[in-house]
Amino acid sequence: MSTSDASAASFRPTLSRPRHGRMIAGVCAGIARRFGWDPTVVRIVAAVSILLPGPQVIAYLILWALMPNDRD
Repeated sequence: MSTSDASAASFRPTLSRPRHGRMIAGVCAGIARRFGWDPTVVRIVAAVSILLPGPQVIAYLILWALMPNDRD
């Protein structure tokens, strides 16, 4: 494996909120992009989890405040 292959394989997008393709604050889209998941699935899981007891809304608000926007 060459150096460029190794650096490409180890590259992972940073956890940030995209400026384009976001629905509310971009938290779900940023998480999906970071882990290579489909943003729609992450949004559905987040919406369904809000129906369950727990601090999901608080966690979303904290991520909204802590996750930086993309730099574009």
